[in-house]
Amino acid sequence: MTEKPPIKTRVFYGWVMVVLAGFTLFFSGPGQTFSVSVFIDSYINDFGWTRSTVSGMYSIGTLMAGMIMGVVGRLFDKYGHRKMGVAVAILFGFALLYMSTVSTVSMLLFGFFLIRLLGQGSMSLIGTTLVPQWFIKKKGRAISIVSVFGAISLATIPPINIWIIQNFSWQTGWRVWAVVMWIVVTPTIYFFIRTRPEDIGLSPDNETHVLIDGGIGVAEEVSWTLKEAVRTRAFWMILYSVIIPSAIITGCIFHQISILGQAGLTPEKVALISGITSIIRLPLVLVAGQLADRIQLRYLLATSQGVLLIMLVALYVANSVPLVVVYGILMGIQMTLQGLVMGVIWPDYYGRKHLSTIRGTTMMAGVIGSALGPLPFGFAYDVFGGYTEVVIVSMLFPLIGTLFALLARKPVKMD
Repeated sequence: MTEKPPIKTRVFYGWVMVVLAGFTLFFSGPGQTFSVSVFIDSYINDFGWTRSTVSGMYSIGTLMAGMIMGVVGRLFDKYGHRKMGVAVAILFGFALLYMSTVSTVSMLLFGFFLIRLLGQGSMSLIGTTLVPQWFIKKKGRAISIVSVFGAISLATIPPINIWIIQNFSWQTGWRVWAVVMWIVVTPTIYFFIRTRPEDIGLSPDNETHVLIDGGIGVAEEVSWTLKEAVRTRAFWMILYSVIIPSAIITGCIFHQISILGQAGLTPEKVALISGITSIIRLPLVLVAGQLADRIQLRYLLATSQGVLLIMLVALYVANSVPLVVVYGILMGIQMTLQGLVMGVIWPDYYGRKHLSTIRGTTMMAGVIGSALGPLPFGFAYDVFGGYTEVVIVSMLFPLIGTLFALLARKPVKMD
């Protein structure tokens, strides 16, 4: 039987999905470390908790959330991005509201678990897995646009949080984001998001057509199940390259106000560093998106690991505002390359069909990495009175990651 040609439209709806994926990535911000870090000193000052205590609760809560992300990914594959996105946005709003009521360490732990699971994990999963369903040939360019929204989130949410905390309270900061999640994010996801182009009679890229049995059909990629993917060497080498930046970057950002305060920067100036990081990311992400569609992804992955190493060196020697700016620039470059490559390499290596399950599992590893990051930084501060020792030790890991990335060749599935 001859298949019907896919419907073509003047404006491919996949580009609408790109904007919506970016939209959800932006609003994962309240659950991301760069947003949470602004609240840390409020907890320490108001409740008298040590930095190690807050770091420990954040790490444990993040670790607990990470352990569930594999299940969340499977639910996205089963129920689709629209239904799951609505559920996640509603629950994330309640989690943010709960954070405004925190008054004990146990409440803080549970709150961190919720916002990391629903914000940093589940909301991000929407943005990172939706676009590869709609694009095959142009994945790099499409995901690079999504990454721009992540950069804007990094640039805008921390200063917004600081302004709300300074003019109102840290409790108000959490409540504002809860309301936004309910009245802005949830309706947008419900009315506009669609999981796959095939759901509305389209095909990936709106042009991926081949002859099938004498008719026109959609060219389907080779897809791997999670069980098949974990048997490949590339999977574990890429996974290492997920965990290490997650741990190091999260540790740096979580304690950023304290770390850069030792270089003489006020919280307001630290927030400007986030702006610098984002400004660097905006033009770079578009260039990197073009590269991701043209060169082997393992080379971009190795580059991101190398930049992470140089960033740590810059942090080690940062004792003035100009050097801190260099550190912020390098962080922006690393985050751009890392986010883009992770968005492209998994669907490129393992296909679309089981992508959310695979990404949920790999995000679980990334969340676990981010859980481990803040704790050694906080411990180093409490024991040594600074961060020099932990920064030096951290340099070893991206060295290994660079080698692993170069060895992570695209696997070939044997029939």
